[in-house]
Amino acid sequence: MDIEEFYSADERRRQSPEIELGTEWFDAKGNRYELSWVEDTGELYAMLELAPEAGSWTPFGDIEVESVPVDRLVVKVIGSVPTHEALEEILAGWQQQMTHPDGVAWVAERLRAAGSSSTTV
Repeated sequence: MDIEEFYSADERRRQSPEIELGTEWFDAKGNRYELSWVEDTGELYAMLELAPEAGSWTPFGDIEVESVPVDRLVVKVIGSVPTHEALEEILAGWQQQMTHPDGVAWVAERLRAAGSSSTTV
């Protein structure tokens, strides 16, 4: 589902505080994800920005995108964690794991071990 569908499916998501758990998570194929936790629902979700067409490049070789259409932001709920304290316990050390190749596999394993996994990333 896209990000707007995600928020529309449960209005608690739109109104709830969220905790961002990094924007530089990668899967085995090199796709980049952002992870966030929604306080009011306990949902941990991964958001994948579908790669834009290469329109312009920065001097550093990065794709420059001024705006990303909502339908290019794909969201998947990957776990359910009831409290902020539980989230901190389950994902302790996430800052060090985030930029590792296939770091999302580390997140998935931590959620499975805690019995909090909804799916695989």
